[in-house]
Amino acid sequence: MRWKKTLQLADVHCEGEIGKVITGGVLGIPGATMLDKMNHINEVDDSLRRLVVMEPRGCLQMSVNLLLPPTRPEADAGFIVLQADKAHPMSGSNCICVVTALLELGMLPMQEPETTVVLDTPAGLVTARARCADGRCLGVSLDMVPSFVEQLDVAIDGGEFGPLKADIAFGGVYYALVDVEQVGLSIAPENARELADAGMKLKELINRQVRVQHPLYEQIDEVAYVMFRNRLDERTYQTCTTLPPGRVDRSPCGTGSSANLATLSARGLVQPGDRLVSRSTIGGEFKVELLGHTEVAGRPAVLPRVEGRAWLYGIQQIGVDPDDPLAAGFMLSDTWGPAFPR
Repeated sequence: MRWKKTLQLADVHCEGEIGKVITGGVLGIPGATMLDKMNHINEVDDSLRRLVVMEPRGCLQMSVNLLLPPTRPEADAGFIVLQADKAHPMSGSNCICVVTALLELGMLPMQEPETTVVLDTPAGLVTARARCADGRCLGVSLDMVPSFVEQLDVAIDGGEFGPLKADIAFGGVYYALVDVEQVGLSIAPENARELADAGMKLKELINRQVRVQHPLYEQIDEVAYVMFRNRLDERTYQTCTTLPPGRVDRSPCGTGSSANLATLSARGLVQPGDRLVSRSTIGGEFKVELLGHTEVAGRPAVLPRVEGRAWLYGIQQIGVDPDDPLAAGFMLSDTWGPAFPR
């Protein structure tokens, strides 16, 4: 065996959403901050992302989290989310996967009944609290980055879907939140393909019509995902986040749930201390709590807490033979969806 690169990964899923964690084999990524490092991956060298996410080593229905030393002294570890389209600044389900891997593999010491882990992400610091017993993480709650509304009830030309309204909000990345009945679908496993296709079409249309830019992190300047939502009762929401190039999140989506919480707060529908449930397409649940209010660059924001659970199910080692013609990875449109790059 003559590999030119060797990586160790932990196989983890959060409520069915795969969030593998690179635990070894990457010495470092250039950049003074985690945001700089993410931008290096997206703008200078994305070979690592392509290697682990694309075929033949990766697949569409997963993310891979790159563990890095923190760039801020108050953090225990840093991480960047690698996905099919690019590197992203934050993800709740992936954050839960990362904390579970760090503690259950002994990379950070586990304290029972609760261990606090501070993570350095491109979107800011995230404090995680893991409920622990018998060497297991029984649940991980995340004090998410401040979330805020950009615009409510934005009129969108939805193309084949006709006129519709969307809420634009930030929950770690920017979301367009669309009530699912506007596209004539329900959030159910049998509709996953249609929901993914609709989300990709709407993402492109919305980014043509809406301009966003985070007031503190100017590089965060697009609607990353369309989340479909459906209110089941006063405290329970179905959520379906659609991810490029064309799939649905298997988990209830932590950053999307945070963005949704910001819209509910802006409408006066939740108050500090209120707890909600976000339920995924396959029935997995996150608990979502409004801790309080704050500001981001002078605009009203909320402090969300999201709790979920992840399971460590394997350890993997991958490598690249220097003669492998597919070291850069590849996509095929049969599985990678309607936004397959052309």
